Amino acid sequence: MAYAVLSTSLQVLREVAGRVTKDQLDNPTPCAEWTVTQVLFHAAGDQLGWASMVADSPLPTWDPFAPPATLDGEVADLIEPALRAATAAWDSVEPGAESVRTPLPPFPTMAPELAAGACALDAAVHAWDIAVATGRPSPLTAALAEQLLPAAHATVEPLRGFAYASAEADLPDDDAAARLLRYLGRDPFWNA
Repeated sequence: MAYAVLSTSLQVLREVAGRVTKDQLDNPTPCAEWTVTQVLFHAAGDQLGWASMVADSPLPTWDPFAPPATLDGEVADLIEPALRAATAAWDSVEPGAESVRTPLPPFPTMAPELAAGACALDAAVHAWDIAVATGRPSPLTAALAEQLLPAAHATVEPLRGFAYASAEADLPDDDAAARLLRYLGRDPFWNA
């Protein structure tokens, strides 16, 4: 894949989702209204949404913003098809393309590099949501967060109140991961 930050973020989502056990599916998450199951459906749906815009692949069969609360089957059966669709879609972007379509209402098209960063942001942050909700260490490294910050700064403000909460104030000792999470309205130290 030509977009390293996206490749890394999709792999982070794959690894975190792969560690979720059946007894963790109903755990609360930093997304206050949603359980781990719902964040998994949302994350998978978002990746399918990106794939549908970038490469005309099928949309998810559920509403990513009203995700199902019950998972019938395995986590991998939900996540893997979405990650494969996203990877195939981004691999289909022609080198030198000036823009790609996006599922972000305020941004019908974007430069491919920025759009890939926005797609990566979605995958990485939801991987963080799932990891902390299941008692795992944060998969969001400072280095990955540094790569995601430009896409966050370019896309988040028009989506506040819908996809993102109000930003939290940075603290003096925050690293890039904490700054990114606070910018997205998340508490870097959230726990159930």
